[in-house]
Amino acid sequence: MRHHVDERGNRPRRHHPHPHGAGPVHDERIARGRGRRGRAARGDTRAAVLMLLADGSQHGYQLMQAIAERSGGRWTPSPGAIYPTIAQLEDEGLVTVTKDAGRKLVALTDAGRDHIEAHQDSGPDPFAGFADDGTRVDLRGLIEQLHGAVREVARTGSDPQVAATADILAKARRSIYQLLAEEPAPAND
Repeated sequence: MRHHVDERGNRPRRHHPHPHGAGPVHDERIARGRGRRGRAARGDTRAAVLMLLADGSQHGYQLMQAIAERSGGRWTPSPGAIYPTIAQLEDEGLVTVTKDAGRKLVALTDAGRDHIEAHQDSGPDPFAGFADDGTRVDLRGLIEQLHGAVREVARTGSDPQVAATADILAKARRSIYQLLAEEPAPAND
């Protein structure tokens, strides 16, 4: 089978519409910076890591948890965001990485502390966009609770209970997509 390749030898990506008819991924929302929850720019990750290390040495996993905590769970960086940032900061001489019980402990160097002090007023707070005014609903916590309930039905429920759960989930998914499309949900759904 022959595959088309571009001038750089790459195969073009195929468009796969949503399997349930929702259409392509919401490209316009992503282009405007909406629609991809939990992501921040690389500069924000760098600033967040430096800010957290100013409070004391931490492991990479602790940094990921601290960022998620400070952002109310709305920004959860992956190891693919944290560890390259740590490596870059180490290359710049702003942090040191040492082995601690088989894990890498990251600490600020004197140069790192000087950098934070010199730039403390020049850059925005990486957590400012996630400030919680008390009105934001914890969707992540609700999803985790829902996941637990569905898992329990899948594990111990009868066939009619599993079928009813599948129907409830399908209706919820449709309602959420209707909300995103700014369409009112049907009254009898």
